[in-house]
Amino acid sequence: MATINNSHILINSKYPSGLKFIMMALCVLIVTIFLPKQARFRYEYEKGKVWMHNDLVSPYNFAVQKTPLEVSEDKKQILRSVFPLYQNDKEIVNKAIENYLADFDNKWHDSILVNKNAYRSMGLRLLQEVYSKGIITPVKKFQRDNQHYNFNLLTNNISTNYITNDVYTVESAFNYIDSKLNLSASGKYKTWLLSVLRNNIFPNYIYDERLTDKLEADAISNISITRGMVQKGEVIVSNGTLINDEIYQKLESLRGAYEEDINIVGDRRLVLVGQFLLVALVITLLIVFLFLFRKDIYHDNRQVSLILLVVTGMILTLSWAIKIKIPSLYYIPYCIVPIIIRILFDTRLALNIHLLVVLIGGFFVPNSFEFAFLQITSGMVAIYSIKNFVRREQFLISALLILCNYLVSYLAISLIRNGSFYQIDWYSFVPFVFSVLLSLLAYPLIYAFEKMFGITSDITLMELTNTNSKLLRDLSYKAPGTFQHSLQVANLAEAAIFKIGGNALLVRAGALYHDIGKMENPQYFIENQNKGSNPHDAISYEQSAQIIIRHVHHGIEIAHKYNLPEMIIDFIKTHHGTTRVDYFYQSFLKNFPEKIVDENTFRYPGPAPFSKETSVLMLADSVEAASRSLKEPDEKSINDLVDRIIEYKLDQHQLTDSSITIHDIETIKVIFKSMLMSIYHIRIDYALQI
Repeated sequence: MATINNSHILINSKYPSGLKFIMMALCVLIVTIFLPKQARFRYEYEKGKVWMHNDLVSPYNFAVQKTPLEVSEDKKQILRSVFPLYQNDKEIVNKAIENYLADFDNKWHDSILVNKNAYRSMGLRLLQEVYSKGIITPVKKFQRDNQHYNFNLLTNNISTNYITNDVYTVESAFNYIDSKLNLSASGKYKTWLLSVLRNNIFPNYIYDERLTDKLEADAISNISITRGMVQKGEVIVSNGTLINDEIYQKLESLRGAYEEDINIVGDRRLVLVGQFLLVALVITLLIVFLFLFRKDIYHDNRQVSLILLVVTGMILTLSWAIKIKIPSLYYIPYCIVPIIIRILFDTRLALNIHLLVVLIGGFFVPNSFEFAFLQITSGMVAIYSIKNFVRREQFLISALLILCNYLVSYLAISLIRNGSFYQIDWYSFVPFVFSVLLSLLAYPLIYAFEKMFGITSDITLMELTNTNSKLLRDLSYKAPGTFQHSLQVANLAEAAIFKIGGNALLVRAGALYHDIGKMENPQYFIENQNKGSNPHDAISYEQSAQIIIRHVHHGIEIAHKYNLPEMIIDFIKTHHGTTRVDYFYQSFLKNFPEKIVDENTFRYPGPAPFSKETSVLMLADSVEAASRSLKEPDEKSINDLVDRIIEYKLDQHQLTDSSITIHDIETIKVIFKSMLMSIYHIRIDYALQI
């Protein structure tokens, strides 16, 4: 669970509660404005399932829409009936003949040909013959069934139908000329003339792609997308009837007509009112949940504004996707919401928000129950997979588990719908893969939200627990004994909070930094002192007490200097609560019984712990420090020590402000005793426990 870092404030939490309701109203208004405005068809149905509603009678006349497959087949048939258009380009013929005559004269000389005019006339006649029949370049897209196809030839704006079998290609024209020359010319003269002719054979029937495309577009635009009518009062489907292809298409046509026809769906202003009420109800339920179960968030306008921003952003994304009609709404990374809320807040809030967001989306997507099932289960997997976030790779593990959930759910739904493995449309699963990949954007978004709203997530806590950080390295160099003490306290506190329920990562981070103030005067703390050397011997008891007490103040200053989150600073402030520095207090009373003592001189400023996490740290800190004074630690001495320390904290009312229970305290005692015995390598006499 994350909390707020007061050094980064966008919206002050001290603002009046009225701001919260303004933000709620703004969120409801924005979402309502951008939601799709068509009316919602009231029935849910699937092909191959039984109609579970009452008999459905057509409320008006409507046309039955063709299926996409039927429209596609009609389109193919229409395109087959549209012949490609070619232009008869006579200029090409004239130019080719001119080029032939010029080439012939340029290449002719007596040593090669004895009868120039005869051969020139022969070549000219053959060239005119193939051009008169026509030469084309075939277009592959029209060679659907075989290589020949019909086409229309425009000559002086007069169209004539041909088939490609009746005209030449460049290759077939050349072959024809070659065969004719074999009959009319001798070998060497034929080869020479053929080479001259070859260079002047070009297509003179030119494919007009622009006009052909226009003809195809005009033909496609005239395709009817309907087949038949359903009359008003006609029974579309009866209760208990299996929804076959025909009935399904009638239902789809009715739904489309209902949602698109403004005259049928009624007043759109009332649709807007309905959406407003729906969104307002969902946002109100969210705020009520915060008020009942997370008052800390409810009273912090920054955290509320962040939650409303995430909810609004996801719903607007869905609305945008519906508006632009993306191929599948499952491209949207719905699981990004529970991941962000879980990392920044907690599991219960993440699940609650995810359910509400999915329920809103269900009103505007097809097959809403299927949509809700897929998204709710995947969101639950996302939340459960990062319940205890301790490693960055958990993001990838979570993404993989989400994808597995989508796969199993999609497979199950497909089998229920089709009853066959062979009819599963695996291409429709691709959007789920993209959705899971997009959910990884949660990582940079969490970082952005942390900076914008001053929230500390588990990711930041995980980074803080890295003992290679500069501040912890400084602690280990300047106060090595304190550093080792902090590590032991972290282990004790983490084990205890994990057992009783709480944020173990937060406790560990708090424990590692709770004594950083001792870096200012490390030699005044016993864990950092060498044997035989104690600087307290040279100063008064009051001064010693103040030096010890001031390590809390120094710790807060260092924490602010290094920009530690406020939640970590809370551990520094509360780890001694308002207790006394009893050693110096009792020493003062013993040595100066006649003096009046100001007890506040020997008392920490507090405050006392106010959460389970800070309470557990206080207990772990005191128990670990006291255990170092045991000369011969054994099972009895450790048991007595833990009981005595915790009873003292209770007597001093240090745990009154926290939510820790008596049962939690008993559990903590057991954990501390067990771990301290392990630390000091004490064998428990099991025979006494049998």
